[in-house]
Amino acid sequence: MPIVTLTSDFGWNDYYVALIKGAMLCEHQDLNIIDITHNINNYDIVQGAFILKNSYESFPKGTIHILSVNNFYDKKRRFLAIRYNEHYFIGPDNGVFSLLFDQTPEDIYKLDFSNKGTFPLKSVFAKAVGHISNAMPFNEIGLPIKNVIERITFQPVISPSQIRGAVIHVDNYENVIINISRQLFEQVWKERSYEISFRRNDPIDKIYNNYYDVPIGETLCRFNSADFLEISINMGKASSMLGLKIEDTVQIDFS
Repeated sequence: MPIVTLTSDFGWNDYYVALIKGAMLCEHQDLNIIDITHNINNYDIVQGAFILKNSYESFPKGTIHILSVNNFYDKKRRFLAIRYNEHYFIGPDNGVFSLLFDQTPEDIYKLDFSNKGTFPLKSVFAKAVGHISNAMPFNEIGLPIKNVIERITFQPVISPSQIRGAVIHVDNYENVIINISRQLFEQVWKERSYEISFRRNDPIDKIYNNYYDVPIGETLCRFNSADFLEISINMGKASSMLGLKIEDTVQIDFS
C-alpha cells in the first residue's frame, strides 16, 4: 500500500485538503495517506521545510511526500517531482526544496501544470501521486530539470570562540529552536566552558538532556529530537516568557 504524506498551510477548517485527498484516491484507491500537519503558517516555506525535513526519514523508503506551502508565489509557478534519499517529493518550486535538502537532488522533474479549473492543485498532485504509486517509470513523470529555486536562510556565524545563531522555529509548546546543531556545537566546543546568551535574559552555562532535569518553571537548553539547540522552560512557554521570536539572535561564547 503506497504511503503519501501531506504537509501544507491549508489549515483544518476548509475543504482544500479533502479535495486533494479525494483526487489522489481516484488515481489509486489503496493509498495510505498520512497528515503530517496542515498548520504551517501561511506562505511560510521555511517552517514547512523544517517540519518535513525533520520527519520524512521516519517513513519507509519509497514514501511520497506532498509539500504544499505558498503554492501561488508568482504567475509563472511550476511544480516539481523529486526523488531524493529513496523518497519522493512533490510540491511548488518556490525555494522550499532548497531548504529541505542538504544537496541538490539528481532526479528533478517539472510537472505538467495548468491554471485551468477552480483548484488546479488537486490535479497536479493527484496525477503525480498516481504516476508514482502505480509504479510507472519515474523519469516519465515530467520534463527533467537540473536545479530548484534557491532560498537563502540564516546560517550560524562561527569563530574559534563563538557561535552566533538565530531562532528558526517555535513549536506548539513554545520551545524555541535555534539553527545550531549538536554537531556544530561539539565541533567548536572542544570541552570548554561556555555561556548561551539571548536577549536580556541571564546566560545559561549548561546543556541538559531532559526538561525534568531542572525544576518546573526554570529555563534550560537542550538538543531536541532533531539535534538542534533548544531553549525551553520546564512546563512553561519559553517564546512568550523570554521574549524570543523567529530570527532573534542566540549566541554561545566559549572560554
